[in-house]
Amino acid sequence: MDTKNRILSLDVFRGITVMMMTIVNNPGDWGHIYAPLEHAAWNGCTPTDLVFPFFLFIVGVSVSLNAGQIVPGDKIISRTLSLLLLGWFLSFFAKIHVGDWTGVSLLIVRLVATGLVTVIFFTDFARKLYVLFALFILALVLAFGGFDDFANVRLPGVLPRIALVYAVLASLQGRVAARGLVFLSLLFLISYWAIMNYVPVPGIGAANLHEGTNLAAYVDNYLLPGHLWSVTKTWDPEGILSTIPAFATGFMGMLAGLYFRTQTRLLAMAGLFCIVLGALWDLYFPINKALWTSSFVLYTAGWAIVLLCLLYWLVDVQQFKAWTKPFVIFGVNPMLVFFFSGIIPRALNMVEIEGIGLSAFLQDFLFASRITDPYLASLAGALCYLLIWYMILQFFYRRGRVFKV
Repeated sequence: MDTKNRILSLDVFRGITVMMMTIVNNPGDWGHIYAPLEHAAWNGCTPTDLVFPFFLFIVGVSVSLNAGQIVPGDKIISRTLSLLLLGWFLSFFAKIHVGDWTGVSLLIVRLVATGLVTVIFFTDFARKLYVLFALFILALVLAFGGFDDFANVRLPGVLPRIALVYAVLASLQGRVAARGLVFLSLLFLISYWAIMNYVPVPGIGAANLHEGTNLAAYVDNYLLPGHLWSVTKTWDPEGILSTIPAFATGFMGMLAGLYFRTQTRLLAMAGLFCIVLGALWDLYFPINKALWTSSFVLYTAGWAIVLLCLLYWLVDVQQFKAWTKPFVIFGVNPMLVFFFSGIIPRALNMVEIEGIGLSAFLQDFLFASRITDPYLASLAGALCYLLIWYMILQFFYRRGRVFKV
């Protein structure tokens, strides 16, 4: 693993975010979760709501740190398709069927497909871009070609949004200066505010910010009917229109990447200003993760800036590093955790013991039956899962293995 050009504080920041993601996405019991580990029901922001914008912000910082190098177009396309298709595979995984196979036999088929996907996306080989294009076309054919198994496969998502944001940021890297990034951020945030607050919703009436009846929900359901999150069905929290302000989150990450090492204190003050500005804008355009409102962008980016500056000062300037290793171990291999943290629960739920999925059985046997507080038992299950991932990632870290797409 090349550590010469790595900034330790950024790896720590990324690791904190990955660890938080692992905990909130894998509770032992979805029915018993402590409030800070849940998303806000609609308006508002919990610690859990910071995770995704932190990821996009970190993408922006990472892109900005390579300002001296223009990323080749084919490399941008390859990485964008890899991120997009990894996200889509998480949606397709549970839709893969072979005849009337069920249980372990079907699980083996799906795991073989996962193995092939892992080799394709996490390794470099000649003509990889052609393979990615072929898989992209195949996914679209399966989703829109009238195949019943894939008629309702979800296409928006966290990784697809990261893919789109990365594509734009990498394309701008080295071509747009700081002033341009400020202009683009303001343009996207103000335009989105105006669109969501003043453009009428067809079939509904006046513009509104209510769940399921706002313009973003209409656009999702109009353009991708049947291919949205199964929980919401008619709209998606990572939908089409709400991706516009997500680009601004990335732009602000790029801005931070330009200055956090040279103007740390000033940037931290700017971060505090963003938090206050986001909180004030919340009075008129509520902080809302599902809509990725402009106030949400400012508020979460502000916290990301403050945390990045604090970590940089603490770790890289003051050289206080003794505590960082667990976070670095998670921070250098985020995609491995992200992808397989999505696959593992899906796989475990295919194996039933005593009429329930293996994941629920293990939670009950190891924690729920021994810890009387169901919320504490659920958290214990999540922390155990995090510990297992730590051991896996430590194995690769010691061998210098970094998995990139």
